Amino acid sequence: MAYVPSATTNRTSPQKDNRNTIYAILIAIILLLLGYIVYDKTQDKKTEQINFQTVQNLDSAKSVLQAEFEIASKQVDTLTANNTQLETALSEKNSELAKTKSAINSILKQKNVSVDDLKKAQKLITDYKGQLEGLQAEVAKLKGENLQLTADKQQLTTEKTQLTTEKEQLSTEKNQLTTEKKNLEDKVDVASTLTASHINITAIKMRGEKEKETETAKRADFFRLSFVIDENRVSASGKKSLYVVVISPDGKTSVPHGSFKTRDGVELQYTETIDVNYEQGKVLPVSFDWKPGTQFIPGDYKIEIYNNGFKIGETKKPMKKGGLFS
Repeated sequence: MAYVPSATTNRTSPQKDNRNTIYAILIAIILLLLGYIVYDKTQDKKTEQINFQTVQNLDSAKSVLQAEFEIASKQVDTLTANNTQLETALSEKNSELAKTKSAINSILKQKNVSVDDLKKAQKLITDYKGQLEGLQAEVAKLKGENLQLTADKQQLTTEKTQLTTEKEQLSTEKNQLTTEKKNLEDKVDVASTLTASHINITAIKMRGEKEKETETAKRADFFRLSFVIDENRVSASGKKSLYVVVISPDGKTSVPHGSFKTRDGVELQYTETIDVNYEQGKVLPVSFDWKPGTQFIPGDYKIEIYNNGFKIGETKKPMKKGGLFS
C-alpha cells in the first residue's frame, strides 16, 4: 500500500478554524475584563475626596473611609477567591495588598484618630485601590495566557493524536509490505529450487581396468549415478549444493557423512554432497560414482536428491542376490 500524504494537508483547515475561534473568544474575554477595570476605576474617581479642613466630625470621616475600604477589600477577596489557581503567580501582589490592608486596619481600628491618621488612611486606601487595579490587570493577563496555553495544548493534543494515527497506519502498511516482501521472497526461493530428471543408476563391476554392468549385489563394486538438472530461469548462476541420500535395503542411510534440514524442518542424514556450477536457464548433466564402503547387499537401494531443502528427484535400484556361481 502507498501512503498518501494529502490526507495530512486536508485536515489542517478545520484545525485552523478551531484555533481562530478560540483566539476570538480569548480576545473577547480580555476586552470584557479590561472594560470592567476601566469602569471600576472611573467609579472610584467619582468618589469625592474628604476635605479634612472642613470635617467637623472625625468619626464620620472615619466611617466613610471604613466603608470605602471594606468595598475595596471585598473586591480583593472576591478576586482572589475566584482565582485560586493563579495563587502562585499572584503571590507577590497579594503580599503587597495584605501589607497595605494591615496598615489601613491598624489605623481605622484606633478609637481616637487624628486628622493626620485619617489622611494617612485615605492615602493608603487610594494605594490599596491602585494595587487592586494592578491585581485585576494581572488576573486578566494570566487568564488570557491560560486560555492561550489551553488552546495550544488542545491543538498539540489533536496533532499528537493525528500523528499517532498516522504512525499506526504507517506501521500497519510497513508490516503489510514486509509480509508481502517475505511472501515474494519465499516464492522466488521456491521457484529457484533446481529439479532433477532422467535419474539413472548403474551397478559397475571392475575387471582390471574394464567396467562391466551387473545386477548382482555381491559382484557390484560401485554405483554410477547420473541425472540431468533441468532448465531454471529463476535460479541465479553459480555454485549449487546437492545432497544425495542413499538408502540401503535395510531402510538406513548408507554411509552417512552429515545431516541437513528439509523445508518441513525434518533433519535428514545424507550420503554425499555434490557441488555443481549451474548456469541460469541451462540444462546441466551430472554424473558421479559412489561406493558403499562394504559389499552391496541384495534388495532395493533408494536414491534421493535434495536441493534448497526440497527433494528434487528420486529413483530405486534393485540388486539381485545371485546364484552360487553368479
